[in-house]
Amino acid sequence: MADYLTLEALFTLFMLILLQAVLGFDNLLYIAIESNKVGDPKDAKKVRKWGIGIAVVFRIILLFVIVGLFGLMAAPLFSVPFEGILEGEFTLQSLVTLGGGGFIIYTAIKEIHHLLTVDHIENSEGSGKRSVAKAIALIVIMNLVFSFDSILSAMAIASIDAANIVDSAGATLGVFQGSIVECKAALIADPVAGAVGCEPTKSYQVPLMVIAIVLSGLAMIFMADAVTNFIKKNRMYEVLGLFILFLVGVLLVTEGAHLAHLEIFGFAIDAMSKSSFYLVVGVLIVTDVLSNGYQKRLWAQKEAEIRGPDSAKAGLAAVDAHKAKKKNAAH
Repeated sequence: MADYLTLEALFTLFMLILLQAVLGFDNLLYIAIESNKVGDPKDAKKVRKWGIGIAVVFRIILLFVIVGLFGLMAAPLFSVPFEGILEGEFTLQSLVTLGGGGFIIYTAIKEIHHLLTVDHIENSEGSGKRSVAKAIALIVIMNLVFSFDSILSAMAIASIDAANIVDSAGATLGVFQGSIVECKAALIADPVAGAVGCEPTKSYQVPLMVIAIVLSGLAMIFMADAVTNFIKKNRMYEVLGLFILFLVGVLLVTEGAHLAHLEIFGFAIDAMSKSSFYLVVGVLIVTDVLSNGYQKRLWAQKEAEIRGPDSAKAGLAAVDAHKAKKKNAAH
């Protein structure tokens, strides 16, 4: 326990919480959009709380599974041998990432199409009403898909150099907490029966990762209602949210293809970098906010010109009123 109260461990915990917060944004957005498809607001709130709560439990279970079976997750399952056309070597991790990304892209495109074809804006909560159970199930499943990325990133942060003490047959006799150089020095100073050397490996600060997952889950429960209400009150940002969700799907698909070393007609598919993703999302948000602000100003001026006795002065007065309203809101 004392090992987790050091300054280094607390800094690692801080970085893990920060990582969960950053990578949890797209998950929170999906939860807000999915819960909106449940008709009753009380049921929608229940969906968000239960969905996140169950997802946190499954994420912790998944953490232990990935840490315990990390080698198997990365082991090849099958390959596609069509040389020059389609090549790849698929693992369980790459298949889950590809499948989850594809499903998110499908969901985003379906909902964008629904928004463009629906007869009444009031009926644009989704292409069909979701039952509470189905909505919770979808949130939990997609949370697990998002979890692969966040857990693997967390493992990179919370990893500690270690070494397996092995015999001549390569069997592990014990684990040394430290670098391989320190392990070899320790064997020289205090030999282990049957040991012939050390092989590098990693150990992980699992308790710190569990704490970060629980805290991020509580933060998501706290913020889910606010995000959902914001989207409901500002319907113009709903399309923006769906396009961001689409980008999340692209991010996961390219990452899955990269993990599978997928090549199409000789061209390797590289994973979309996180920095590029956040840059594109940032540009989308700034562009959409500025565009909506400018559109509101134009509408205010147009309405005043139509209704006012002096169209030119009424339009200018509307612009001034719009500016004053924004100034007062800022204060």
